[in-house]
Amino acid sequence: MARGGSDRSMGFEAMAYRDELEPVLEAEQVLRRRIALLLAQERGEPADEAPSGSQMHAAEEAIDAWSEEGEEAHDSRAFRPLTPLEALLAEHRAVCDRILDIRDRRLS
Repeated sequence: MARGGSDRSMGFEAMAYRDELEPVLEAEQVLRRRIALLLAQERGEPADEAPSGSQMHAAEEAIDAWSEEGEEAHDSRAFRPLTPLEALLAEHRAVCDRILDIRDRRLS
């Protein structure tokens, strides 16, 4: 191969830097929308691909309530299957914990 060829012609693809936090933040937003759509479905509301403002507000309230319940309430659920909503809320909480871990690591 001749010198001076581009990286692409030499088989190297340009790799853009992506912060490790970006995909985790995106996952949190996806889960938030999924929670909103599931709540809308449970209420018999029409659920488009993009939740409405009121549906997102309902998701915020559910997320806040789940977070405020504390570990004690969640431990009692270990002995029964989680509902689809509870499973999404638990997954959302885990993603939020991951976000906090990444941010804490950056501060230390």
